[in-house]
Amino acid sequence: MKKKLLKMFLGTALVMGLAACGGGDDEGGGDTAAAGDAEKVYSQKCSSCHGGDLKGGMGPDLTAVGASKSKDEIAAIIKDGTDGGMPAGLIEGDDLDMVADWLSTKK
Repeated sequence: MKKKLLKMFLGTALVMGLAACGGGDDEGGGDTAAAGDAEKVYSQKCSSCHGGDLKGGMGPDLTAVGASKSKDEIAAIIKDGTDGGMPAGLIEGDDLDMVADWLSTKK
């Protein structure tokens, strides 16, 4: 029974980890940047780990991230990733700037 539980846990972790890697290349006219909607980009790229309500899950709670980090600090984390498991480069360009700005208002 312990082996089954361990396999199920590892399988779920693998699926969630792969889901966090994004859904492919949005260059060239995806609806994320065109809509100019930081919440939509967050929903597509970040919510699988940080939750749709920003309260965390596999990733940390972001409901008040702007209280402790500036827009530039948030952008650097998104761009460079973390040693704690967040991969680098999930969001780039204007979308990165837009999401960092939006998250910096969460206090």
